[in-house]
Amino acid sequence: MLDLDPTALGLEIGGGAVIGGVIGFAAKKIAKLLAIIVGVQLMAFRYLESQGIIIVDWNRLSAGLLKTQARAGDAANSHWVQSLLSTLSIGAGFTGGFLIGFRRG
Repeated sequence: MLDLDPTALGLEIGGGAVIGGVIGFAAKKIAKLLAIIVGVQLMAFRYLESQGIIIVDWNRLSAGLLKTQARAGDAANSHWVQSLLSTLSIGAGFTGGFLIGFRRG
């Protein structure tokens, strides 16, 4: 039979929720900033390309992004059940806190 300490379990879930909330809030702020930076950069590339100053190979640029996405998907398939079970107590609180912080950010 499993010997679970409810106090320690509560502290792990609560601590994970607090940390997740802070990280979720910060992640949304950083994501907004990065979206603005990337958008301005792409607009600058389009403008410079329309003026004939630079030449951008858009197909090559997007192919690199698609290859990175495929590699990340392959790495996620290796023994995810074992990882999930080992971090469930902290991960559950962290996930809830992250979602709340991301939504409020």
